[in-house]
Amino acid sequence: MIRNLNIILIFTSILMLAGVYTIKFAIENTANERTALIAQIDGQEGQLSLLKADEAVLNQPGHIEPIIKRHALALAVVPVRQEQFGAFADLPMRPVKPNTAAMDSLFSALEAGVDPIDAILELEGIQ
Repeated sequence: MIRNLNIILIFTSILMLAGVYTIKFAIENTANERTALIAQIDGQEGQLSLLKADEAVLNQPGHIEPIIKRHALALAVVPVRQEQFGAFADLPMRPVKPNTAAMDSLFSALEAGVDPIDAILELEGIQ
């Protein structure tokens, strides 16, 4: 009886040892993959910073102006005129007295328990 128990415990110990080593190697592989991903991310962040620096240099007016001068006829680029922008005088003025009838009808409908948005959604077939 004790001999059988000892044999079972030995086999169980061997299986547990194999399981522990399997988990250990899986964790080491995961750590190696993590390290490789961190190195890849660091490299890509370095490339991104270089691209941002290149973009900053290429977007400088001193770099763009000679290109525009060379291709002025093909691009049909002209300086911006003041008339291209709107003026404050062109904006419509607010009404002197707002239309309170619409707001009053909305509040009365809400007090009566009718939600205008639900009515609109029902007409559209959304709800």
